[in-house]
Amino acid sequence: MLEIVLGIVAGIVSGSGLGGGTILILILVNFMGVEQYQAQALNLLFFIPTSLMAIVMNHKQKLIDYKLGLSIAITGSIGAFIGAKIASQIGVQHLKKYFGIFLLGISAYEGYRIFQQYKKGKNTNNTTE
Repeated sequence: MLEIVLGIVAGIVSGSGLGGGTILILILVNFMGVEQYQAQALNLLFFIPTSLMAIVMNHKQKLIDYKLGLSIAITGSIGAFIGAKIASQIGVQHLKKYFGIFLLGISAYEGYRIFQQYKKGKNTNNTTE
């Protein structure tokens, strides 16, 4: 049952463009006892059907720049190959640590962006009064 709930929640977050794979990895490792390597591999498998569904929905809304998408897909594939090679050479404890650092970096960046938007909104409200 937990697998079904996890799949639905991660799919919703992924379909929203918010990084469902990150949530999937965190839950698999921390709550389901899956090793980091295996969780990352499952995330890649999870990504195929969820990204196809998101592509279909975004295509219908004419939101996809296929030229840019193809360029990113090609270079991203090269990066994924390199990343997989590197990950296979790193111990699982280091991989967990690097994943945590990555999440902290993303969190800090998003927090900064939210703060900047708040500051901008506050400044806009002060000048119109």
